[in-house]
Amino acid sequence: MSRIPRERTNPAGKRPGKIGRAGKDAPAVEPLNIVHGALPSREVILRFIADHPQKASKRELAKAFGLKGDNRVELKHMLQELEQEGMLQKNRKSLIRPGALPPVTVLDITTRDKDGDLIGRPAEWPEDQGVAPAVAIRQQSPAGRQGKSKAPVAGLGDRILAKIFPAVDRGGPAYTARIIKVIDRRRGASMGVFRIAPGGGGRLLPIERRGEEMVIDPEFTGGATDGDLVEVEIARLGRFGLPRAKVLSVVGSVGSEKAISMIAIHAHGIPHVFPPAVIAEAEAAKPASMSHREDWRAVPLITIDPADAKDHDDAVYAELDPSPDNPGGVIVTVAIADVSWYVRPNSPLDREALKRGNSVYFPDRVVPMLPERISNDLCSLKEGVDRPALAVRMSFSGEGRKIGHIFHRIMMKSAAKLSYQQAQAAIDGKPDDQTGPMLEPILKPLWHAYEVMKRGRDRRQPLELDMPERKILLKSDGTVDRVVVPPRLDAHKLIEEMMIQANVCAAETLEKKRQPLIYRIHDGPTLAKQEILREFLATLGISLAKGGNMRANNFNGILAKADGTPHQTMVSEMVLRSQSQAIYGPENIGHFGLNLMKYAHFTSPIRRYADLIVHRALVGSLSFGEGGITPDEEAALDDIAAEISTFERRAMAAERETVDRLIAHHLSGRVGEEFAGRVSGVTKSGLFVSLPDYGADGFVPISTLGSDYFIYDEAHQALSGERTGLGYRLGDSVTVKLAEAIPLAGALRFEMVSEGREMPAAVRSFHKAGRRDRGQVRKKPGTRPPRGRH
Repeated sequence: MSRIPRERTNPAGKRPGKIGRAGKDAPAVEPLNIVHGALPSREVILRFIADHPQKASKRELAKAFGLKGDNRVELKHMLQELEQEGMLQKNRKSLIRPGALPPVTVLDITTRDKDGDLIGRPAEWPEDQGVAPAVAIRQQSPAGRQGKSKAPVAGLGDRILAKIFPAVDRGGPAYTARIIKVIDRRRGASMGVFRIAPGGGGRLLPIERRGEEMVIDPEFTGGATDGDLVEVEIARLGRFGLPRAKVLSVVGSVGSEKAISMIAIHAHGIPHVFPPAVIAEAEAAKPASMSHREDWRAVPLITIDPADAKDHDDAVYAELDPSPDNPGGVIVTVAIADVSWYVRPNSPLDREALKRGNSVYFPDRVVPMLPERISNDLCSLKEGVDRPALAVRMSFSGEGRKIGHIFHRIMMKSAAKLSYQQAQAAIDGKPDDQTGPMLEPILKPLWHAYEVMKRGRDRRQPLELDMPERKILLKSDGTVDRVVVPPRLDAHKLIEEMMIQANVCAAETLEKKRQPLIYRIHDGPTLAKQEILREFLATLGISLAKGGNMRANNFNGILAKADGTPHQTMVSEMVLRSQSQAIYGPENIGHFGLNLMKYAHFTSPIRRYADLIVHRALVGSLSFGEGGITPDEEAALDDIAAEISTFERRAMAAERETVDRLIAHHLSGRVGEEFAGRVSGVTKSGLFVSLPDYGADGFVPISTLGSDYFIYDEAHQALSGERTGLGYRLGDSVTVKLAEAIPLAGALRFEMVSEGREMPAAVRSFHKAGRRDRGQVRKKPGTRPPRGRH
């Protein structure tokens, strides 16, 4: 389930210490020897990027070193080589050292140093990069720099957006930070499990590894019973002994979904209670007027959503193109709820939406970006009810090429609310009383339009990674009932493709209007990740061409070669791991996975702040009336993109951890049982094994694999015995026994039951060669794996 983080030093390899003043042990920092107009050495380039992260784009580097002509070309080649070697990696429009912080980062202020100065850490940090680096916070005077403006002031527990600078003192933390703004002031509450103490009162057992136990006096238990998950505040701190706390609220049994999702909400600082001013603004909102709107209430737009959806923010309609200039063509209309009408810039609703960034989805629970009055009522495209929307009409040729589009601000009335299964059943010949009358006039034209659009998609060849998505079904008490893999229907694919094309139209329109916007960007795999994948595929006899101009269809070719072979799952996993993470940014680099040059999120403004920004940009640039983007927002797009990208990662981590904890609790009563699994990860410390029937991962420590010496072969993704030649590879089907389940940590530990299989000749030759490079490791039986979450 949870990965064990590798231990590392901080990005610059520096010892913790005081920032901003010379320490006794601080080494002298030699100045860079820059010759203007001359191509610098690799070492100088790396040092400059570390010291000047705000000037780490190719353009800024060329400017800083005064490079022109052939030298600029040589610089480009040098940077590509450094990327390929893993010495640099891309971060939006800049280059950074691996493990380094980007120039603008969201930080949580977690502690103070010995001099009382605030120390923060990145709000989200990949587990595989070890401990998040410490950052010293530079507090400005309330008057601001040069006394010109009021500077934000933060305190312990606050979440901030900060400008990152390399530390001057090489003996202290790697970075200092200047506060751009305070995102969230978090109250000093803690969460833990209440345990009754003999004689009355109780103890609070922390849910976080860095938390501390607290004493709860009898008068402050708040009605909690043994085993309850509770939220507390510190009542008294003494000079000796444990802190004393007071129960603020009882969340419930730690086995329930509600309690487990609250652990994730608390651990990641996700705002989940709307302030009174936000609720008041939402409740006071009135239905939208017809000002600057076209009346489309007669157009039979319909919504197709999950059966349990509570909000409906997109509707679709399709028809044949009547133009004689477009034979066989279709017109597809996508209408999206007009959230920009209700959520105006810098209003309480807007500030809270930005603080959340997106809705967070847990099993049977949603932490929404907007209050229900907005998301489930005024902006939900309910059947038979007038609702404001932004709509785009897209024309496609018979070959599936988009040949034109136009946006409208409209008033619509949904003709029907259908589920995916309901719409699919009607197309498959099993219509019900609702879908029967609309089969010919509405549903069949939609499916025909999808078939036309699919021709364009097939020609475009986006990355086709078909990884099953599992869904947890809960019992009435909030515990896990079972885990299912819902079927992937054509109805899902139809809506997905229509939304993708609407997003493309939004980006194209705003670019044409020269309107600043936030793109959804996805960079291609780094050269270093390509090399790892290339070495792995070579062990299976599959080639991957070298070079930096990879396209999505290159990976599709790899997946096609592995299709139907025993290595199919293993290859899919490795291709997925080689990909970069999609983020938001005001600078367009395209979307690698979708193989699109222009892409912006437009279709879900109820649940994503990025989409709301795009709506406002469209309203403003197309002169659609009230609710357009403001100059202040345009100036802040870089910061907004950094924030919402962080909040998206926060939501993903919280959702994943909640599923991990639910499954760990579900299996906690089955310790000692055997399960069918698959090796999903190979590390120096052991194996990660996934249980397909449960959507869970557990860890098998290398010390428990057997009496042989086991060697880690990264290229082959294998652990194998040096003496016997038997071992385990990524993707192997295995049987494991559950040795331990820790629900609060969301962790499972397994023991291997299956015997290792004979390794391929290439792995055996790797052993005989005695190579010790690229992380090869030997483990003696009985040695302990690194400490961490298993």
